[in-house]
This record gives sequence, C-alpha cells and structure tokens, in this order.
Amino acid sequence: MKFNTKVIHGGQEHDAAFGAVMPPIYQTSTYAQTTPGGHKGYEYSRTHNPTRNALENAFASIENGKYGLAFGSGLAAIDAIIKLLKPGDEIVSTNDLYGGSFRLFTKIFQDFGIKFHFIGMQDASNIERYININTKLIWVETPTNPMMKIIDVKAVSIIAKKYKILLAVDNTFATPYLQQPLDLGADIVMHSATKYLGGHSDVVMGALVVKDKELADKLYFIQNASGAICGPQDSFLVLRGIKTLHIRMQRHCENGKAVAEFLANHPKIEKVYWPGFENHPNHKIAKSQMRDFGGMISFTTKGNNMKESIKIVENLKIFTLAESLGGVESLSGHPASMTHASIPKEEREKTGVVDSLIRLSVGIEDIDDLIADLEQALV
Repeated sequence: MKFNTKVIHGGQEHDAAFGAVMPPIYQTSTYAQTTPGGHKGYEYSRTHNPTRNALENAFASIENGKYGLAFGSGLAAIDAIIKLLKPGDEIVSTNDLYGGSFRLFTKIFQDFGIKFHFIGMQDASNIERYININTKLIWVETPTNPMMKIIDVKAVSIIAKKYKILLAVDNTFATPYLQQPLDLGADIVMHSATKYLGGHSDVVMGALVVKDKELADKLYFIQNASGAICGPQDSFLVLRGIKTLHIRMQRHCENGKAVAEFLANHPKIEKVYWPGFENHPNHKIAKSQMRDFGGMISFTTKGNNMKESIKIVENLKIFTLAESLGGVESLSGHPASMTHASIPKEEREKTGVVDSLIRLSVGIEDIDDLIADLEQALV
C-alpha cells in the first residue's frame, strides 16, 4: 500500500465478531478463560487490548515498521526507551528538544546514574566526539522543538551503526506523512500521538515503532511491567485521527508555507524558523528526507522584547494561546514561559529559545483568516 491508503487500511482487519469496519472499543479490563491459560489471546488489558492492538498495528504500518506500541503519553513512551538502559550508560541527545524530554532526562533518569550529553547535531560529525564505550543511545528530534533545526537522520544512523548504538528519533513534528526515520536507519521512532496522529486535541498518547523483534520484545516487556498504557477509548480516537492524517498534513503544510512567507516579509519580525526556506540551516537535508516542510513555525520579534511577544499571542483570536500542537486548530505558544520553561534560561538561549520567540502550530483553517489574524495581532 502507498501511504494515503495505509493510514486508512494499514495493519487493520475487520472485527472478527461482527465484521465491524471500525475497530470496536473493548472497554474491558479482563477476559474470560475456559481453563487456566485457555483464552483467545487476551488475558488482561494492561498487557493486551484489541482496540489498542489495532492502533499499535496502525502505528507500525504508517512508519514502515513491524512492531508498534501505544503509551499513555509521549513522555511515557520516552520513559520506556530510557528503561532499556542501566546506571552508567550514556546518551547523546540533541540540545534543542522538547522541554518535557529535557526534564525527564535531567530530573528523573540522571538521578539513576544515566549520563546525558546535550549537543548540537546539525553537523552530524559533531556527535562522534561524545561517544565512548558507555554510550548506548543517540536521541534525535528533527525538526527540533522549537527552533526547527534539521538533523540528518541517515548520517546519524551511520554513526550509530558504526558504534553499535541505538538511534531513537522523535518524529512528532514531521509525522510519518513527511518522514519515516526507520527507512533512514533509525532503530526506534517515537511520537507524541497527542499531536498530529490524534490531530484533534482530544487525547494524550505516545507511540513507539521498531523493526527489530528482539528490541520490540524488550519494549513490550517494559510497557507491560511499567504499565503506562493508554485506554481503549483513547486508542479508538487516535485510530480515527490517523485515517485523516494525510489530508490534514497536506493542508498543514500549505498553510504553514503561507504563514511563514507572510511573517518573513513583516517589518516587525526579526527571524522566521521554518525548514522550507532555502536559507534555513540544513534546508537541503530537509528537502531530501522530508516530503514537505510541515506546519510548525517559530519566529522572533525585532528587539527581542518579551512583553511585545506576550502582547502578540494575547491579541491573536483564531490562533489559540495554548500548550501542545498538531491539532486541526491553529495554536500559538511562548516557549520560554510555556513548553520550555523547565529548561534553564541560559541553556534555552544557547539553542535560540530567546524571550521573544513565538511558536505557531498552523492549523487547517482558511489561510486568509489566519493571515488576517496575524496581521491584526502584529499591529
């Protein structure tokens, strides 16, 4: 199947009981057994649930993987990956990343003896300097949150394979519609399915996809043992969301391009960060590993005035000031005080997250209305 067909049919089967086209919501915690161990493949819903399994099969399909796992949140999915490691192990991570990931790494797992190196990865060759015998994982976001930095997944995968290190890629911003990291050499793909995969700002969920069975078995064990799974209702909602991923992403990309070009030509705007611009760092890599450039944009105002940026996001009417991204509705955010507040100011500013930075998740509304909203807010 090609991608647009996979989002609707990939990994799916009609319900065995009554032929339901949409997977039923199996709102049950346990399953009847005819004799101890005599069941139909399901014993307890923390371990397996038919609705969640349908979703996990869909995750695997759209990322060209073999095994999918669904979690109660994106951070729960990341948590499971780090639990593959042990005290003394080291991770090389991009230094421009979601604040929640940074908090989990530094405030939780660092205390368990795992060491993190946060580095710039726009030049993949920079990574090798931080690899030693204890390095077990490379953590990549691309495009990064919120600076939209592009990391060459194929180049990083060559380094990871050279040193026999796992490569995990947070593919939340791009979605499998735009890029498929497993095809570029990654071992694990992670999503906050809360965002584009769900697509309607009505569910919190995380996803992992892998190709290797041994790695999948380890992650399934962690998923079951730690128990950070999602429920069947949420599984149903994300399954439904995935079915329109392709048409939503097409509009996100179209609107994102128009908004980025408008902002780039506005006299009050200093810089616009969007991978589709030819002068965006690593634009050629983005063009080669992504099918389009997405609907995520960050920008700064001239003079780097925080009060002015706060005023802009407060004045927006169609763009809702809110955490998160990837829904059908357009959202605005102020990373320094919202999504990245857990990162110390000095560390934030090293990566470009200055006080005036505004991040937009461009939705699928009429583009003329979105431009008009930005125009009135920037007066």
